[in-house]
Amino acid sequence: MKEEPNDSHSKALRINLDPRWYGTFAEIGAGQEVVRWFFRVGGAAGTVAKSMSAYDMKVSDAIYGHADRYVSRGRLQAMLDREFDLDVERLGQERGESTSFFAFADTVVARSYRGTPECHGWMGIKFQSRVQDQPSQVVMHVRMLDEEASAQQEALGIVGVNLCYGAFFLSHVPEELVESLLDNLTTRRLEIDMLELSGIEFRNVDNRIMALKLVQLGLSGAAMFGPNREVLQPSDMLHNKAVLVERGSFRPVTYVNIDMLECALAKFKQEPAVADKPILTLMELTMRNLLAGGTEVDRRDFLARAEVLFACGMTVLISDYFEYHRLAAYLSWRTRERISIVLGVPSIFELFDEKYYAQLPGGILENFGRL
Repeated sequence: MKEEPNDSHSKALRINLDPRWYGTFAEIGAGQEVVRWFFRVGGAAGTVAKSMSAYDMKVSDAIYGHADRYVSRGRLQAMLDREFDLDVERLGQERGESTSFFAFADTVVARSYRGTPECHGWMGIKFQSRVQDQPSQVVMHVRMLDEEASAQQEALGIVGVNLCYGAFFLSHVPEELVESLLDNLTTRRLEIDMLELSGIEFRNVDNRIMALKLVQLGLSGAAMFGPNREVLQPSDMLHNKAVLVERGSFRPVTYVNIDMLECALAKFKQEPAVADKPILTLMELTMRNLLAGGTEVDRRDFLARAEVLFACGMTVLISDYFEYHRLAAYLSWRTRERISIVLGVPSIFELFDEKYYAQLPGGILENFGRL
């Protein structure tokens, strides 16, 4: 089996030298860091039909339609649809029989001289995996963790090249596609907290498994699913909401689990700081619980538990935050409203077990201080 390249230069060059791929790069925010790689390595004329950045809001609206939020999934989807359709419309007759068209897009907010509280963005690619095929798509949300704007731009360019390469050459092995997204990067520089694969090439892919893979690989600390089994972007769901979360194994979900959550919710609503605020209730499964002492997650077991929770109308959070203070930190970073954690008796015993805090300099006292 041919070994796949790991570095951005080799990936961009392989794409440029492959005559199948031809399309558009549309990037808003943090420069044109992805397409720059394709120009830098040479041979871009065989890959890049158009490169553009519609920075001005009115210009962007004129091209893609009005948006309430410019760094959003809705704006990204409008960019992907518009640019892909234009490629097929303008170039399909001339080269449609030998070309797989694509549109890459991102809309991000990076560190600026004014200071940016959250540096994040949406990135995606819509592409034909084969000539004249129906389009497939990969969409993801990224958080840029570098302190310097130039470093964030560099990381954005690298992950964009990884996404293009994965879509073109690894779409038949989706898990390898996911693993390749942070090639030449680390989780200290970039977090991918939402990923969705769709279209004909990914018709057999369960995006819940892909989201679980993100957490397993450390690409994200958590993944979230809605009652309709859709993959959710955690920051969007948690924004400006009070949060009530119950942790458990849910194997199976019991009346006690539901009763605890309902009683806690009734009490939570009575708090003055929560009155009239939207509340998001979550059922949380930790990776430690899913691994159950092993090294691999039993996917059928995971999906079975998730299905029961969905049937109960629950939003599910999968997290890698076994310690409660880490879970609280994750949630509080994404909402300014109140957070409440529902604990059963076994969980209370775990909360006071000092062995879980041996890595903290202040031990159990530091845990409660952070919590």
